[in-house]
Amino acid sequence: MAGEMERRLLVSGAGSGGTNNLIGSLRERDSASLFIVGYHTDRFILMKSPADRNYVVPPTTHPSFADTLRRIVEKERIDLIIPTQDVDVLALAHCEGAIAARVFLPSRGTIERCQDKYELTTLLRARKIPAPETYPVKSLDEIDAAFGRLGSPARVWCRIRVGSGSRGAIPVGSAEQARSWITYWQQMRGVPASSFTLSEYLPGRDFLCQSIWKDGKLILARTFERLSYFDGSNRASGVSSFSALAKTVDEPHVFEVCRQAVLAVDGSASGLFSIDLKANTDGVPCVTEINAGRFFIGMTAFDHVGKHNMPHTYVKLALGEAVGLRDEYDAVEDYYLVRDLDTLPGVFHAAELFDGIREVPT
Repeated sequence: MAGEMERRLLVSGAGSGGTNNLIGSLRERDSASLFIVGYHTDRFILMKSPADRNYVVPPTTHPSFADTLRRIVEKERIDLIIPTQDVDVLALAHCEGAIAARVFLPSRGTIERCQDKYELTTLLRARKIPAPETYPVKSLDEIDAAFGRLGSPARVWCRIRVGSGSRGAIPVGSAEQARSWITYWQQMRGVPASSFTLSEYLPGRDFLCQSIWKDGKLILARTFERLSYFDGSNRASGVSSFSALAKTVDEPHVFEVCRQAVLAVDGSASGLFSIDLKANTDGVPCVTEINAGRFFIGMTAFDHVGKHNMPHTYVKLALGEAVGLRDEYDAVEDYYLVRDLDTLPGVFHAAELFDGIREVPT
């Protein structure tokens, strides 16, 4: 905005769909005072970045990653680094104190706890927060026992306990199916059996909650529902963390479960907590995942329909500026997000869905 001091931001994953959405949302609210620098490990993806300046960097696991980022921060006089993927969140947590720019992240322990889905689920269930009953697969020989502990249901959810994008996830109908699936990943993809869990299958509605926290206080939250999945029909799991169709929802019970879940994980929570939930057979929303430290991929496309712009609020909080918000549930209903390959995401209100579209009488 005119007259404001320039804010210089560094964002990871530049050129990817999620980061480009984030940059668009930031500029929609505040284009005059922002200078955005992007980085990515892949120079081809970086070619699609709308950032003001872009850098190719080594992978987060490379010994020179922290030093490379430090030099970018110094050269570009960066005020705030915003990670957009789990690997970037964890890498920045490990770099704490080595880079002279602010980050607005949960504690390293909280991030590591949330990135291990089994550890997270165990903690939540111990605190009486709705989460699926889950057991670790320590070896292929223990799969039958895990099925038995779950009551040998018609379906069990099998997934890798660390990672994103529904990697290695699939519903299985028997211990033998689980054993075959895990054996494949072990032999063909190098993922050991001990990386997997078996858990209660949740058949209900699929919710998301994006929230910003400061020193254990909720600042702003918004809830969504996934209605269909990008390329879901071609995946073994039938689902994906990437929504093809999603909508805004006003679900106070989902919001309250998420509030309790974040406080159970970290009573002094600060930064972003993006929460996945799936309803069980009784319709109770159960927390399946918490992405600590980053926005949901794609959900920033909804920012112009709410009362508050979440990325802009996040930046102001991170830089120590007042936002005038506390415990705000920014719920709006019936806005739909439509996403597909090689197209910009579209956001439409339910009242617009029939505008300019004709139906052929049957």
